[in-house]
Amino acid sequence: MGERVKVSIVAQDPVLEAGARISLQCHGDIAVALPGEPAQVAVMMVDRVTPRVMGAVRAAREADQRQEIVLVATELAAGDAVQAFAAGIRGLLRRSEATAERLASTVVAAAAGDCTLPPDLLDGLLEQGQQAVQRPVAAPSGSSLSDRERAVLRLVADGRETDEIAHELCYSPRTVTTVVHDVTRRFQLRNRAHAVAFALRAGLL
Repeated sequence: MGERVKVSIVAQDPVLEAGARISLQCHGDIAVALPGEPAQVAVMMVDRVTPRVMGAVRAAREADQRQEIVLVATELAAGDAVQAFAAGIRGLLRRSEATAERLASTVVAAAAGDCTLPPDLLDGLLEQGQQAVQRPVAAPSGSSLSDRERAVLRLVADGRETDEIAHELCYSPRTVTTVVHDVTRRFQLRNRAHAVAFALRAGLL
């Protein structure tokens, strides 16, 4: 087994914090950080995605660029994914859907640079991207996507997980992650959801 992902938990409700801590401590790939100890991923548990919460996310990202954020919210509206990913979060979960296994897999994915959000919110991002095709953004001059990049992003747009994409395209999960990373870095995007929306708006898919 490789090195475990160090995770910190931030919640206003101490009962929720304790529950998340117990759930994550039972996962073999995760170690819950002690107070004041650095962590690769921070799990923030909130009621709603508010400007104050987004400010806290941005402050955490600015304080430690190496730390990824997973946001667990009681209520998630259609536009919350846009705000959350614009602020730099890597994972977005509804509290009602945040089972121990799902929370753990989201934390591990965030540590690996992958991005997770509820499928219906991804659909909302894609709808916004499709509507924006009527007023497309300008892609950098001479830019395009390879056939492999388009194939991967189309499956991301369908809500597929990294392992599912790898299986369907006969790639390794590492290759899929690398393809998404290369696209986000080349176009200076934040994450895979942003990459899909950008590609749609720029007419690259």
